[in-house]
Amino acid sequence: MSDSQTTRRVLLVDDSSTSRMITRRCFEMAFQTPLEFVEAPDGAEALSILEDSEFDLIVTDLNMPKMDGTTFVWKVKMAKKIQETPIIVLSSLKNERTQNALGALGIKEFIQKPVSPAKIMEYVGWE
Repeated sequence: MSDSQTTRRVLLVDDSSTSRMITRRCFEMAFQTPLEFVEAPDGAEALSILEDSEFDLIVTDLNMPKMDGTTFVWKVKMAKKIQETPIIVLSSLKNERTQNALGALGIKEFIQKPVSPAKIMEYVGWE
């Protein structure tokens, strides 16, 4: 998925443009490697984007219109073409049951908002 310059492609899924901007900035501060971001305001649009594009990582919120993050994660994990794409959930939700259910689906990490470059570095695991 990465080109010769090791550009990492990240799909940011959140209905808040401010949250997407903050997350993007945290990634840029955390990593020196080239990054390409594609953004979607909800899970439905993100699934549409995933039909034609591959990503190194998906970062999603849970509370969104049209299709929430839990449904989106489930649909990604059920789709053979994209099910191996790592997913990080960023959420202010503090529900252990939801976190466990998402973990059972195979998400990479659940990060509590607010996000920071240090949290991104810790949980993403890129060089």
